[in-house]
Amino acid sequence: MESWDEGGVRARIRELAAQDPERSRFGAATHRYELEPALPEAEIRAFEEAHDIDLPAEYRSFVAQVGDGPAGPGHWLMPLTARHPEIGEEWAVDDEWEEDRLPGRLTEPFPLTEPLPGRIGPSACELTRGTLMLAEEGCGIYVRLILNGLRKGEVWEIDPNWGGFVPVRPGFGTWYTEWLQRL
Repeated sequence: MESWDEGGVRARIRELAAQDPERSRFGAATHRYELEPALPEAEIRAFEEAHDIDLPAEYRSFVAQVGDGPAGPGHWLMPLTARHPEIGEEWAVDDEWEEDRLPGRLTEPFPLTEPLPGRIGPSACELTRGTLMLAEEGCGIYVRLILNGLRKGEVWEIDPNWGGFVPVRPGFGTWYTEWLQRL
């Protein structure tokens, strides 16, 4: 999926919000079913050039055509170029977001060729090189987009304490669309 129906996505998010006025669905209290505007092409290109990467097409087209989060799976879809608006307290995800943007981190090769199930422990940080955090699921569990190598474009979940680092969807489009279709 390289083209998104922005109006359709926004309409579906409004439907989800109407079905959940108490914001009781997982993550809704954080993202509030709000979607930021799409990013200008120049801003996306500047991010790619600064990090020496080409974003996977499905994700790139989403932020260019639909919006730059936050409505989405998990607590919210992380923004690409600017930190999330303050939500009233320091959030552990801030450190993860900033670490992704350290010089050279996103362009490094993704170190895995196969899933790594089970407990990972403290070495989890080394495994996320060449990936971009998409969302936080709570309890130190993150959803990440693979940016390079044989697994480029796949969406993986890292749960260092229990679940390991494993693929969850073949691409951003499937991952996000499945969230839109839930309920």
